[in-house]
Amino acid sequence: VKSEGPKLVPFFKATCVYFVLWLPTSSPSWFSALIKCLPIFCLWVFLLAHGISFLGAHSSARKILAGLIFSALGDAFLIWQEQGYFSHGLLMFAITHILYSSAFGMKPLKLGAGLVIGTISGLCYTLLYPYLAAPFTYLVAVYIALIGFMGWRAIAGVQLANDLWTWTKLSACLGAVLFMVSDLTIAVNKFCFPVPHSRAIIMATYYAAQMLIALSAVECQDADVARKRV
Repeated sequence: VKSEGPKLVPFFKATCVYFVLWLPTSSPSWFSALIKCLPIFCLWVFLLAHGISFLGAHSSARKILAGLIFSALGDAFLIWQEQGYFSHGLLMFAITHILYSSAFGMKPLKLGAGLVIGTISGLCYTLLYPYLAAPFTYLVAVYIALIGFMGWRAIAGVQLANDLWTWTKLSACLGAVLFMVSDLTIAVNKFCFPVPHSRAIIMATYYAAQMLIALSAVECQDADVARKRV
């Protein structure tokens, strides 16, 4: 973990810049989009710093990098969400979750974890449903299913037995959970009622989630080996 710290310095600096500037969301601009996306750009660089050969050899890392690219597009669209681009951002992040789910893989299956996440996802949609109007009644349902599936696959990767536990799997799990917290806060704040300090909660959990998921790609070759042993 320590060896990855220096490569993450630009990400931490970019995140600090975002919170220090704290540009108003009421005045969307390309500059505010750049500042919001900058930490994600730094995570691109973080993965690319491990070498093109590393990305070429490990499909999981490539999928996570692709997910980060779509995340940046989603962030940019959400800058102009009040101008009608919220659904565009939703689509970009939906693609992100599909890519992350594919990167985490389907082994081990852990149906019990899937049942728990499915139940929580269902409860979240039940909470949101009375406040939703078409087309979000359907879009939010599909999005919750996708992010729930991604969370299941990340959580399923954490195996405490058989010496298959690694910090990268735990990183993916924690990152997925934080991503779900961030997006649930967005949904409640947008569709249900104002959440105090919502922007700070959303962005802090979001940036932490993306960093942890990017970190999980560092030893994805070990994860690939572990999956084959299951």
